[in-house]
Amino acid sequence: MKDSGCHAEAGGGAVDTALPRLALAGSPNAGKTSIFNALTGLHAKTGNYPGVTVSRFVGTIQVGEQRYLIEDLPGTYSLDPISPDEQIMVDVLDGRLDGEAPPDALLVVVDATTLRRSLRFVAQVLRRGLPTCLVVTFTDELDARQGQLDLPALQQALGVPVVRVLGNRGHGIDQLRDQIVRWPTWSAPALPPPDDAAEADAWAESVLSFAGYRAPGRHRITQRVDAVLLHPLWGTIVFLAVMVIFFQTVFTLAAPLQGYVETFFGWLSGLVAAHVGNPWLAGLLGDAVIGGIGAVLVFVPQIMLLFLLISLLEGVGYMSRAAFLMDRVMARAGLEGRAFVALLSSFACAIPGIMATRTLPSAKDRLATMMAAPLMTCSARLPVYVLLIGLLVDPAARWGPFGAQGLVMFGMYLLGAVSAMTAAWVFKKLGDRNGPLLPFYMEMPPYRMPSARSVLIAVGDSAKSFLRKCTTIITVTTIGLWLLLNLPLHSAADLRAHGVDSGNDTAVSAYVADHSYAAGLGHLVAPVFDPLGFDWRINIGVLSAQSARETFVATLGQVAAAENPDEPSKALKAMTYNDGPHAGQPLFTAPTIAALLVYFAFALQCMATVGIIRRETGGWRWPLIAFSYLTALAWIMAYLARTIAALLTG
Repeated sequence: MKDSGCHAEAGGGAVDTALPRLALAGSPNAGKTSIFNALTGLHAKTGNYPGVTVSRFVGTIQVGEQRYLIEDLPGTYSLDPISPDEQIMVDVLDGRLDGEAPPDALLVVVDATTLRRSLRFVAQVLRRGLPTCLVVTFTDELDARQGQLDLPALQQALGVPVVRVLGNRGHGIDQLRDQIVRWPTWSAPALPPPDDAAEADAWAESVLSFAGYRAPGRHRITQRVDAVLLHPLWGTIVFLAVMVIFFQTVFTLAAPLQGYVETFFGWLSGLVAAHVGNPWLAGLLGDAVIGGIGAVLVFVPQIMLLFLLISLLEGVGYMSRAAFLMDRVMARAGLEGRAFVALLSSFACAIPGIMATRTLPSAKDRLATMMAAPLMTCSARLPVYVLLIGLLVDPAARWGPFGAQGLVMFGMYLLGAVSAMTAAWVFKKLGDRNGPLLPFYMEMPPYRMPSARSVLIAVGDSAKSFLRKCTTIITVTTIGLWLLLNLPLHSAADLRAHGVDSGNDTAVSAYVADHSYAAGLGHLVAPVFDPLGFDWRINIGVLSAQSARETFVATLGQVAAAENPDEPSKALKAMTYNDGPHAGQPLFTAPTIAALLVYFAFALQCMATVGIIRRETGGWRWPLIAFSYLTALAWIMAYLARTIAALLTG
């Protein structure tokens, strides 16, 4: 899950063809990305291959006075492609992309513990005739498991340079840099490996024999743990327990940090109010910029903790086990385990999840998974869920040893997952439910402690992506909302004519908001949302969330600040209907909050996701279908949730 930040879509990213370009190739879990990060550091960027939408990861390194481009190619086990990203890998090596030559040289990364299998891929690469250096990883693990490999002999047998690297520790990176400098003089095999499958296997065995290779023994800890974690019953129970603890942790550990962030932004807002004399400028800075963006940034601790836990689970090797377990479940929807990996990526953001469908061999599987991915609970929903669950559930409430808020959060994520599976089943059934399932292969790496560097890079990238969105989409939206909430202007005479004390800032703010353009827009769409219990303020939040879900939180923060600038959180809980048959009654009742939670669980409130579906499907048909069916489904399910909650609460 390389694109783990929400809305972490690849940008333009043109490649400087004047620099020597070396590509990293290898199978998944071989340590390729760790080497890429170690070589490029913070100089990596994402872009797209020319003429296609598949993302590329390119970084630069400088050795002496020479700069080099390092490209991280999609991981694959073979150059016989069965999916779009594997096809891109082959096209890159063969120079078949639009106007782009093959890489100048290749760094082929192989795992020493699975060298026998990796040599089949190495043989295919060497037959391309490009300058090649073999990068051998996990030799420490090979030694620990009583395996054996003579690297100089392996270099002699292959006829290409061989470098030992432990990417997660940074060992061997300097030697690899030295080899990169010498790429024009790399040795090459006297004869390319044979093309015939039987002859290629014999070639691989002769290389292994010459290199004194002894395969490692079984990883004892992995073997014992997998006996439980891969068990159909116990593994599923552990998986559910891990998810429950996961969300308990997000709520419990992040709450104190969230309080500090909230206090900080309250202090900033106070400084603006005390030192900016112009009321309009003070309102723009204090309510729109600091108040609106601060209302979203308050949830940064939860989001960073979410990505930290995902990175740890992925780094330790548990995610591949989860995919194996879910392969049985995916098969019931007519899909396979690779689809679960794509859906799992959508926990961070639907965009990388949809992009991950390129690993699926079947076009119908890709489409079904794309239509289901927006239902997975992405990190953009997290601030909304935290806010609404905080209004609905007492923080002190518990169910056994677990906090009730964390259990409700787990329920929302479970609802998203079940809904995504159901949607995938429906779309696959509409497509070709009875089509044959292709075999699903996934590496089961030994359990390893992930490096602190790789985890911090993943969390840092996610945080940067979220902050970038706060300084672009959310900033523009909150400023626009502030203007809608404060226009048209009302003179002191207008206020007095309507019985409003112009000296009472709270009364003035409440009157201006209730008679603003935003209120007019909220009342305009009221017939659509009245059955769900929403008033104009909630309606504005729902509409603003079409740009980015987090702006719902910012909208309510601005409305609450307008009604009670001193204590906006209390104002939110104390909001009442201003007019209509429910005038004077509390706004955020349990049925209304339940309807909001369910609406956000189903609605496709992300234009970036709509855009990526259009790119991946090549037209507007499927994004319009996705937007329409998810919006209708959100309204229906929210209405049912409100009705059931009303019956339960009397």
